[in-house]
Amino acid sequence: MGTMATDWLGSIVSINCGDSLGVYQGRVSAVDQVSQTISLTRPFHNGVKCLVPEVTFRAGDITELKILEIPGPGDNHHFGDLHQTESGLSGVGYQMGISQNGPGKLVKKPASSSSAPQNIPKRTDARSQDMAVSPQQQCSRSYVDRHVESLSQAKSFRRRHNSWSSSSRHPSQATPKKSGLKNGQMKSKDDECFGDDIDEIPDTDFDFEGNLALFDKAAVFEEIDTYERRGGARARGVPSERPARYRHDENILEAEPIVYRRITVPHNGSKEFCTDSGLVVPSVSYELHKKLLSVAEKHGLTLERRLEMTGVCASQMALTLLGGPNRLNPKNVHQRPAVAVLCGPHVKGAQGISCGRHLANHDVQVILFLPNFVKMLESITNELSLFSKTQGQQVSSLKDLPTSPVDLVINCLDCPENAFLRDQPWYKAAVAWANQNRAPVLSIDPPVHELEQGIDAKWSLALGLPLPLGERAGRVYLCDIGIPQQVFQEAGISYHSPFGCKFVIPLHSA
Repeated sequence: MGTMATDWLGSIVSINCGDSLGVYQGRVSAVDQVSQTISLTRPFHNGVKCLVPEVTFRAGDITELKILEIPGPGDNHHFGDLHQTESGLSGVGYQMGISQNGPGKLVKKPASSSSAPQNIPKRTDARSQDMAVSPQQQCSRSYVDRHVESLSQAKSFRRRHNSWSSSSRHPSQATPKKSGLKNGQMKSKDDECFGDDIDEIPDTDFDFEGNLALFDKAAVFEEIDTYERRGGARARGVPSERPARYRHDENILEAEPIVYRRITVPHNGSKEFCTDSGLVVPSVSYELHKKLLSVAEKHGLTLERRLEMTGVCASQMALTLLGGPNRLNPKNVHQRPAVAVLCGPHVKGAQGISCGRHLANHDVQVILFLPNFVKMLESITNELSLFSKTQGQQVSSLKDLPTSPVDLVINCLDCPENAFLRDQPWYKAAVAWANQNRAPVLSIDPPVHELEQGIDAKWSLALGLPLPLGERAGRVYLCDIGIPQQVFQEAGISYHSPFGCKFVIPLHSA
């Protein structure tokens, strides 16, 4: 048996170790029958030459063994490089064997202490299988000798040639050759550079996906982040801390500190409010508020302008409370919202009439209540004249008010200067009707004292600056009636507009 084992020495064989380890080719250098191993010198793995001088296999790892060439009596043991068909890994030697865990395991041993072990791509070369089918035709002596000669002539060129040939499928995809006498020198240089074994370009491209799978990007990036968090320097002076996230409408430029108290009054009221953005809006007394309106009227902000501005802002707020575009659209013409406006014979009532006119212009069913008086204010007469041109309904008797609940009640009955009206029968009856009706109430410019407000409101709309309203006023809103900043200053108020982009803003108790 020992004589038969030595007969294999020098033979060129092809060893198939399955899909996991691939196909190896080389010349048999040793056969150990005791340990059941076979060694190959100058091996090739899947058609790629290994940089280790020898590879040893165990019998359990071998799936198929084929003899490609048996040496003659006078043949030497030197053989050439088999033709490469794909790029491979280098810099490490391997010993194949069967581990205790079972067959098919790979035991890696470095060829030297300085080389690090690397994984072998799990690929099977098609050309190696073709060689196994017809070994006498595919791997002849002339084939091996030709590659030995080409390797000895230009090893450095082979690296460049492999990288170039891996991107080319067929010889026709090589650099096109120009015809003509003038291109003779260039043609000879091209043949010298690219013409070596041009017919032997492999058909298998480089496996980019397989090699990319060996690279763990997440682990590398995690290692980079860990290094940067430990104080490592970042390239191009980028700070190590991650930038904070900002809102799409947030200003990230450095500015002056925010001042939230931008409105100051000569005598601080008993109550303060704040806006949604945090700005402080102090309340003012009724006397200071009256003085502010008189100064504005002296500079041209007449009562007619104030009434119009108040009507627009109040109607806009009422339309929002009624449902806005969800309620007021052409598909809901069959259910028009109904609003009852309760007005008294004073300026507050004129503000309610102006609001009712704008609501009627927006296709709202308006029922305006105003008691009959022999003599009316000019502002009320003018507003009634305009309201009569709309589709709104004016009533002077409480019997004409709807018995069913309406969508909204607007209260403009109270006025501090006409306190005697609260004793009138029509006033008491109107208050009773509003309290019995289950509709929510919006009060426009309500009085300060809770005793003067007979109707519990859900919302209250203040003009310019709020009064110190109580709990019965509900949620307080503030509307801009167009008073300039210098008018506030003349009235003794340091003022900066808190409205921003709106004309009506909500106020919260500070």
